[in-house]
Amino acid sequence: MFTGSIVAIVTPMDEKGNVCRASLKKLIDYHVASGTSAIVSVGTTGESATLNHDEHADVVMMTLELADGRIPVIAGTGANATAEAISLTQRFNDSGIVGCLTVTPYYNRPSQEGLYQHFKAIAEHTDLPQILYNVPSRTGCDLLPETVGRLAKVKNIIGIKEATGNLTRVNQIKELVSDDFVLLSGDDASALDFMQLGGHGVISVTANVAARDMAQMCKLAAEGHFAEARVINQRLMPLHNKLFVEPNPIPGEMGM
Repeated sequence: MFTGSIVAIVTPMDEKGNVCRASLKKLIDYHVASGTSAIVSVGTTGESATLNHDEHADVVMMTLELADGRIPVIAGTGANATAEAISLTQRFNDSGIVGCLTVTPYYNRPSQEGLYQHFKAIAEHTDLPQILYNVPSRTGCDLLPETVGRLAKVKNIIGIKEATGNLTRVNQIKELVSDDFVLLSGDDASALDFMQLGGHGVISVTANVAARDMAQMCKLAAEGHFAEARVINQRLMPLHNKLFVEPNPIPGEMGM
C-alpha cells in the first residue's frame, strides 16, 4: 500500500468554500478504477495549510468513509508545532487510516537535532505508521539523509516522501536505512528516475488528472520494465511541468 502511484488528492470545494462531498466521491471512484495504490488526504495538495484542524479531520474522515475500504487512505498530519502534530495524528488513532504523512516543521527552520526530536516525539505518541515528508522548497528546512537514517530506527517511522528532486538522495538514504524502509518520490517529473535508483513509488500530484498513466508507469518500473515506463513518462512530462506553472494545488484543481 506504500508503493506505486499514491495520489496527493486535491480537496474539492464548492463556490462557498465548503468541501464538495459529491466531487470528492467522484475523485475517489476515479482512483479506485485507475489502479492508484493509495490516497494521501489533506497533504499539501489537499490544502493542509489552509484548513483548520476540524476541517482537516473532517476531510480525512469523509475520505475514509467514501473510500469504504476500496483503497488505503493516508492522512497528512504534519504541523510546525510538535504538540499540534501529535494532537492531529492522535485524532486518527483507530480511524481506519493506514498511516500518516508528517511534513518537516515549516517557518521554524529547526536544526537536524530539532527535526529528529520532532518526528521522534510524534512517533512515540501513536501506533500509526509514519512517513516523513521532506520538501525544503516549501518549508525552509531540509531533512538530511543522516537524520533520516537516525529516524528510520524509531518505531513506527516506516518511510519518507523525498521531494527535493535531488536524485542523489535515493542512494544516500538507502545506505543508512533497512531494506524495508519506504522511499517515495515527491516530484512527479523525476519519479521514474527515482524508482530506477531504488525508490518504491511516488506521492503524485499528476495522478489527480492522469491516474491510470501514473499507476501503469509505476507498475512497469516496479517490474523492471523501465523502457516501457519511460514512454509513458515522456508523454506525461508536459503535464508534470504544467501542473507547477503556479503554486500547487492551483493548476491541479484547474486541470480537473
